[in-house]
Amino acid sequence: MADPHRKRPALQVVREGNPGKRPIKQGVAVPPGDLAEPDWSEVFPASRNRVVRGENIRARNIARREWRRIVPVLTKTAGLGDVDATVLLDYCRCVARLDQCERTISRDGMLMYGERGWQKNGATTIASQYRAQLKVYVRELGLSPSARAGITPPGDDGDDDDPFD
Repeated sequence: MADPHRKRPALQVVREGNPGKRPIKQGVAVPPGDLAEPDWSEVFPASRNRVVRGENIRARNIARREWRRIVPVLTKTAGLGDVDATVLLDYCRCVARLDQCERTISRDGMLMYGERGWQKNGATTIASQYRAQLKVYVRELGLSPSARAGITPPGDDGDDDDPFD
């Protein structure tokens, strides 16, 4: 539950709404940047293990596809800068790892039989953790309809005092 006495960042106030119409203190403006796609072979390196190598190749492709899907949209809507590259990289990594977990669960099942009998597949716990983190990234980057509701695209705020124009 949110702490009612803690001030929310300006972007969060804009995203969630400002029913009290209190003045919003703007944060630091980030100059727009040209985000270069990371080298996915460094993020998901090659392995001698054949299974891991195949999973990492798939993870690279998933992360690459997600990067190419969201970066053009977010550049126009959220005004991404070079400082946002790490958040985007982590978001894409999270999507790729969640895909790995879901494939493992689909292949091996929710429960696995081991030495101690039936046990929960460890990938279910990991998938849950990645989903929780993905939820944070989606909210932070404005990738859900509710997060986008209050966002004003850069340049559409009617303010002519933008230092980056």
